[in-house]
Amino acid sequence: MILDGKKILVVGSGKSGVAAITLLKKKGISAILADSNDKLDTDKLKSANPVLSDVQIVTGELSDSVKNDIDCLILSPGVPTDLPWINEMRDRGVMIIGEIELGYICGKGDVIGITGTNGKTTTTTLTGEIMKAYYKHVDVVGNIGIPYTEKAAEQVEDEITVAEISSFQLETVIKFHPVVTAILNITPDHLNRHHTMEAYIKAKEDITLNQTKDDVCVLNYDSPDTRAFMDRCPATVVAFSSQNKLDNGFYYEDGAIYRAGVRDYKGYCVGTPVSYNDNPNEAKRIMNVTDMNLVGMCNIENVMAALAIAEAMNVPLDITLDVIRKFKAVEHRIEFVATKRGVDYYNDSKGTNPDAAIQGIKAMTKPTILIGGGYDKGSEYDDWIKAFDNKVKLLVLIGVTRDKIAECARKYGVTNIVMADTFEECMDICIKNAETGDAVLLSPACASWGMFDNYEQRGRIFKDIVNGIKEN
Repeated sequence: MILDGKKILVVGSGKSGVAAITLLKKKGISAILADSNDKLDTDKLKSANPVLSDVQIVTGELSDSVKNDIDCLILSPGVPTDLPWINEMRDRGVMIIGEIELGYICGKGDVIGITGTNGKTTTTTLTGEIMKAYYKHVDVVGNIGIPYTEKAAEQVEDEITVAEISSFQLETVIKFHPVVTAILNITPDHLNRHHTMEAYIKAKEDITLNQTKDDVCVLNYDSPDTRAFMDRCPATVVAFSSQNKLDNGFYYEDGAIYRAGVRDYKGYCVGTPVSYNDNPNEAKRIMNVTDMNLVGMCNIENVMAALAIAEAMNVPLDITLDVIRKFKAVEHRIEFVATKRGVDYYNDSKGTNPDAAIQGIKAMTKPTILIGGGYDKGSEYDDWIKAFDNKVKLLVLIGVTRDKIAECARKYGVTNIVMADTFEECMDICIKNAETGDAVLLSPACASWGMFDNYEQRGRIFKDIVNGIKEN
């Protein structure tokens, strides 16, 4: 293996770092664990993770003696790859990889890799369910919350790994080679980490770094940056569109999803290749979107991407459609919570950037009280505010971005704005102002950090408060 004989430093003591150490130990490879927090309680960490009992843990700033003795860094996704000491080690020829690369080189079977600014979790979860309905051995891993490294050691030769992959994780791929990839869309996000849009786009495109024309890449025809990538993509491209009628690919029109053209690529070669359309001259109606439990155009796009992936993976259409019809929204993504006192409550806590939040408000069909604001990732909010389309009857803002969002909203004539200092105060405002026939939507367009540990915690607290509303 590529790691044999190397002196390894795993950076980050969270879930990904612990999973990396665990996988390495299963492979008979020792490593040091490092964390920049010099106040980290290493005894408590070892007590919570017995696998670390005999592992050397270093905290705070790394000494030169440690750095000079390392020839491989394994970075957790939250660790920026351009820190000065990491650049120094890169210049010295140290191999730098991350969770996805480590899982891939230690795992078995074939990989489906899914990325994009928005829609990753829904598409990955749905694709995983489709694969499980047809294939025997399937793992769903990555940015979805289950480290690839947690599953890799037990994988078998015919394993199918469905991986949600963030731009952070794609910064450290080297040999990672999925047989099918999807880039769902690209819009500005994480510019505080990537610094430029060009660097962010490149990170997303690197999911195809090692693909060839024998592989498949599913791309969104309507997203300018993914459409621009079609001619440069090393894999065979299958497109989907919610706005254009395609000559070849999947598209949405008049309440239905169609497959235009026939499958003209090899793709994943297990069993008999299937095509979801047998007539090259006529588009086939695949399904009515009213048959789905999912709401919003963003989810129609997610379903089209999953259909394209399933076709490339030779899953019969009847099996794919059965899964899609039964599939419900993933937690925290335009998730219906409850109707209380005649008001519908939706949890879209995963709407952590303006483009994702646009999809959340577009899915609303009732007068909406919208909760926005949070951690500042350097986003601009103009397009989000313009997407309100007179649906937002009250905008309740929280977090460090609240003044920035309020200023932007007033620029577009949105003046019914209330500021809240705490999330509890925010929810109290929403409950008191909501009337029968309204909707309350948590879709913040910002990350959760500062007020919450993560977007999941934010969404769970929202749901707990909603479910605690008394009807009288």
